[in-house]
Order: sequence, then structure tokens, then C-alpha cells
Amino acid sequence: MANFNIDSKSERTFDAIVIGSGMSGGWAAKELGDKGLKTLVLERGRDAKHNKDYPTTNMYPWEFAHHGQVTAEIREANPIVNRCYAFGEDAMHFFVKDKEHPYVQEKPFDWIRGYQVGGKSLLWARQTQRWSDFDFDGPARDGFAVDWPIRYKDIAPWYSHVEKFAGISGNRDGIAELPDGEFLPAFPLNAVEQRFSKHVKQHYQNRHVISARCAHLSKPNQIHFDQGRAQCQKRTLCQRGCPFGGYFSANSSTIPWALKSGHVTLRPFSVVESIMYDEKLGKAIGVRVIDTNTKEAIEYYADVIFLNAAALNSNLVLLNSTSSRFPNGLGNDSGTLGKYVAFHNYSAHINADWDGDKEWTTDGRNPAGGGYIPRFRNVYKQETDFLRGYAAGFSAYRYRETSSDGVGEDLKKNLVNDNLSGWKVGSHMMGETIPKESNYVALDKSQKDQWGIPLLKIAVEYDDNDAKMKKDYVEQMTEMFTSAGFTNIKASTDNRAPGLDIHEMGGVRMGVDPKTSMLDKWHRLHACQNVYVTDGASMTSTSCQNPSLTYMAFAARAVDHWVSPPTP
Repeated sequence: MANFNIDSKSERTFDAIVIGSGMSGGWAAKELGDKGLKTLVLERGRDAKHNKDYPTTNMYPWEFAHHGQVTAEIREANPIVNRCYAFGEDAMHFFVKDKEHPYVQEKPFDWIRGYQVGGKSLLWARQTQRWSDFDFDGPARDGFAVDWPIRYKDIAPWYSHVEKFAGISGNRDGIAELPDGEFLPAFPLNAVEQRFSKHVKQHYQNRHVISARCAHLSKPNQIHFDQGRAQCQKRTLCQRGCPFGGYFSANSSTIPWALKSGHVTLRPFSVVESIMYDEKLGKAIGVRVIDTNTKEAIEYYADVIFLNAAALNSNLVLLNSTSSRFPNGLGNDSGTLGKYVAFHNYSAHINADWDGDKEWTTDGRNPAGGGYIPRFRNVYKQETDFLRGYAAGFSAYRYRETSSDGVGEDLKKNLVNDNLSGWKVGSHMMGETIPKESNYVALDKSQKDQWGIPLLKIAVEYDDNDAKMKKDYVEQMTEMFTSAGFTNIKASTDNRAPGLDIHEMGGVRMGVDPKTSMLDKWHRLHACQNVYVTDGASMTSTSCQNPSLTYMAFAARAVDHWVSPPTP
């Protein structure tokens, strides 16, 4: 029996364990596999193999039982996830349903999750922007929250590393606040988007409208063919999973690449209950897992743990990893674990008409979504009554005007009408929110999930800074639209709860001082230095760029640090 136990533990021992198989976890797995480490990747959800498990990817509209719509019964049963723009009949199998994995809303928060191999990398908007020192300097410049322990120069080579492999389309725009990257050809702006871009450049200082940068293969390189991926077909059905691998996902790229190395084992249906800490050794020794099918508890061992469970779940794992050394959660000497959670504010929009350029229309689809307006407020100096700033999307389009009026021949003529509408233009806000101690997550003391793990309690809300920023966005975009000659300008704000941006960040923040932060400049827990956190939980501040590219770069950099630590 003793030998059996030794053999069993040996089979459950690895060089490294990665918790989570999504955007950042996939990158940790890929890098560890490339470097020859025997690695276990744990995913709480089911497996979702590239192509094989995209059931709707090639379905025609008439093949959907409800024409792509979600039934009233499903909407009523899932009021939270139903508010997500991508939750439709063609993709709802990739979303966590409300009753399957409950959580406690101390304050309203729409927690959108995807529990399968690849996580939300199957569902993301694929927008990819680098941070600059204007972003990393933010907390130090305005004195709110703690300083980042890194700057752009620390992460720049790792941005390049992941961009080349993932495939990022964009232009080299030469904008200091939005550094250029390793780009494939950009998806171009259409005629009206170009017109607005030129107008803004001519009439506004330090404001830009550029082609959106996105993780789509506009013109693949050999490294992408080596992954089994092909050119983006511009179907814009990305939420179904792309059979061509035309956009980056863990499913089409990093996970199969990691498995191909021969060094990586993937274990789905594995909820991580906690990270095990050995007080005599002063380090983490492995993880305790609950098999979601059998409810069996299993322990796996490794020299290093990479925690990439997605921001709020990474907080949950650490909060639930208690010991006599860390009674309030693993590594939580600072008392900051679960606190200073932030997100992005997408709650303002503006739309208008453009009466010109009637001779132009668009052909096909643009998977990048149109244009992107980098942050222009409080960049070079503090100029507003709110902290930080916002970016914005911008797009222009025409649509075919049809009518279902009439009967018989008149109805047929109306349905095949080739008339085009005038141009419509629109923008949405992407605002930075400020991490605050009062925005936090914690373990509920009385309620547990079906595996005996405490439910996560979320208390996150907007503040006065968000309201001022939203007001400024509406004022500035209205003025810019008016200046450009757009008409029928209509701004709108909504009362969405935080969470629908699906960019929750923080709770395990990086920092220089172990007394006020959880992670050092290498993403290691200050107090347990063989545990790395490189997903959204690690963010000290949020800036206003889409964050996934930064998580990828953080994960690759952290693996390199573990395998080849720099000389002190």
C-alpha cells in the first residue's frame, strides 16, 4: 500500500500547474510546454476542441430553431447572462448559465463567464491594444492607488512575442499613447470612417481615429500556418468559434500548441478548491481539485503554480487557500486580497447620420469593427475634473432598406428592394475606472456551491469619477460629431450594472510595497514566490485599452522569469 501511494503521488506530480485554460492560462501552458516543463493544465469546465466542439459554426440562419434568437424561457431563466450582447442561440452553449454557478451580489454585478477549455477566448471582442507609460504611470501621476512596479520597457518585448504568435492586424500609427506593435495588415476604414479620421486629425490636437487593432489573421505568416490556422474569412461569426482559426483563441492556438509539445497534460472538469501551502517549506506545493463529475477530491503537486482562473475566480482561489500562516488567504499579508477591484465603463453611446458619400457603400464585413479613438483626456496633463480617461470605438455603415408591407407582387418587390439607407455613424465609450478598497470580492460565509466551495460575494459599483467621465465623453463626442457635419446626433447612457464590459480586474494587484500589494514585478505573490498570477486579477489599474493582449504578455513574461530568472 505504501508503494501504491508513492506511485500515485508520483503520477500526480508535475513541474508546473496552470489553473485555467483561457487567454492567459493558454499562454502559460504554451510557454511552459515550449520550455520542456512537465505541465498540468486544470480547467473547471468541459473540453472544447478546436473545430470539433463548435456546433453552430457553419450553420445557416434557417437551420436555427429560433432564427438565432434566445427563447423567452431561456431569457427569463438567465436574466444576467442574457444581458450580454453575444448571448444568442448560436453561442449560448459557451456561456455559464445563471443557475449553474451562482454568486452573491452584495451590489449589482453582471458576472459573465465561459467555463470550458479556452474560457472566454472564444467569446472576446478580439480588440488588442498595447499599454504605454501613460497608462503604467497613471497611479503614480495622480496619486490614486499604488504605483505599478513595471513600465512599458519591461513588457514591450513580451508584447512583440505574443503578437507575432497570435497574429494582430493594425497600422503603425505612431501614437505615443498607443504604442505600435508587430502587425499584420490592418482592416481598412471605410469612406466615412476615413473622412472622420481626417477631420479629427485636422481640427483636434492629440486626437486620432485609427483602424481598430484586432487579433485576426488578415495575412497569415508561417507561424500561423504552423498552428493549423488560416486567413480570416471576415464572416464575423466569431462568437461561434472559428473553423479557420482566423482569430486568436486559446482553442485554436495556444492550447493545441502546448499539447503538441508532448509536455502538457490537460484536465478538464477540474474545479480548483485551493492552493496547498507547506509551512515548513515556506512555499506552495500543489493544488486541491474537485472533479466536477465524480465530486472526488484530488491533490496535484508541482514546483510552481500559475493562477489564471480569470480575475474574480483567481481571487476566489486565493481567498479559499487558507492555512495557519495565511488565515485570510494565500499570500495575503497586506490585507489587500479581494480589494481594489475595477472594470471598464461602457455605459455611454452616441449615434448620428451622415448625409454625404452616397456614392460609396461597403462590401463584405470588417471583423475589426471599424475605428478606434485612443484616449485623449488627461494624457499629457490633468485637464478635467475626473481622473484618468476613456477610449472610444467609432464605426459607420449603411444598410439595405426593405419593407414587409403589401401582399403578393408588392410584397416581393418590397423585400428585394435594393435601396440603401443613408450613412449611420456611432461610437461607444470605454472608460477607465479607479480601483477602490470599497470595491471588493469576498467569500460568502454561509453559502457554498455544489462542490463545497464558498460562493463569491461581489460588491462593486460606479462612483462620481465614472459619472463625470461619462458626461465628458458625451460632451466631447457630440462636439466632434457636430464639427464633422454629422446630423441627428443622439447620445444615450444606460443603467447597466458593472460587469457587462467583461473586463473585471484587480483584487490581487501588483505593487512595489508588499504592505500594500499582493504581487511583485514578476507577478509572484510577495509572500509565496512560487505562485504567479498573470490574469486580470493582477492589474494595479485598468487604463482603457482592451486588456487581453496585456494578460498574454504578462503570462509569457512570468513563465520566462520562472524558467530563466534574471541575475540579481
